Amino acid sequence: MTHYLDFEKPIAELEGKIEELRRLTSDAGVNIADEVGRLQSKVDKQLRSAYGKLTAWQKVQVARHPERPHFVDYVEALIDEWTPLAGDRLFGEDAALIGGIGRLAGYSCVILGNEKGADTDDRVKRNFGMARPEGYRKAQRLMKLADRFRLPVVALVDTPGAYPGIDAEARGQAEAIARCMEICLAIRVPFVAAVIGEGGSGGAIAIAAANRVLMLEHSIYSVISPEGCASILWRSAEQAKEAAEALRLTAQDLLKLGVIDSIVPEPLGGAHRDRGRTIQAVGEAVARNLRELIGQDGGVLRMRRREKFLEMGRQGL
Repeated sequence: MTHYLDFEKPIAELEGKIEELRRLTSDAGVNIADEVGRLQSKVDKQLRSAYGKLTAWQKVQVARHPERPHFVDYVEALIDEWTPLAGDRLFGEDAALIGGIGRLAGYSCVILGNEKGADTDDRVKRNFGMARPEGYRKAQRLMKLADRFRLPVVALVDTPGAYPGIDAEARGQAEAIARCMEICLAIRVPFVAAVIGEGGSGGAIAIAAANRVLMLEHSIYSVISPEGCASILWRSAEQAKEAAEALRLTAQDLLKLGVIDSIVPEPLGGAHRDRGRTIQAVGEAVARNLRELIGQDGGVLRMRRREKFLEMGRQGL
């Protein structure tokens, strides 16, 4: 069953009518292709209208859509000879942050990414995509491995943020994230990151301080979730819509601000409506950026990556 967002109710009604007509056609042998075609044109028109003027809060909803492709879907479709690598060699394995080695468009790479989970059991196992310190220390280990063997790094970001639980804090969550960012900025290999859903706080930038940062058209990237921001500023998560606008968390805003380098277009109606085409578009964009970076001197790659993030801090001074 398709999951419809609040602002998609008119689309849900039209697609419900189309489904009823198709059932009638198969059950009664009646040809009503013309009516189905007319209704489908209306659906496409409604989708173009709705998705052409999404508010920041609506973009948050789309970025969190449960049917949006996840990290494991990208790996399955894009990565050949995938070999997952587990554990941080200090505490244990973290299922929310996956890493391994594989081939993307013919390039041998280290691939990292957040996984939220596909169903209830899997979401609990993955901690809803919120990594603990061992996840970030695993990412550190794999980025160092990439640097040692001169392998490009590709990161696919999709997390509401790092896990804020007592156990994570006790094991040094803040230090693990800070060290991860330090290693991101220290490695001497090409590094491409793409925000494919949510990019929440330090939990996201821990694996996204890259030479090139891409975002899917309806993904989000922010220092805090809208709900968290609203709880701090207005003492109520009910002001999340206002917080989403203030945070400037959309791909379009962040491209203007220079926080990201490019936007990957999504199919009409969002990534969840055509998962295959979305995955292909992200794969092509990442491969294109890798081609531009591979062959550059390691010291130059590191210097430009550092300057890129330092320049964000200098803006407006």
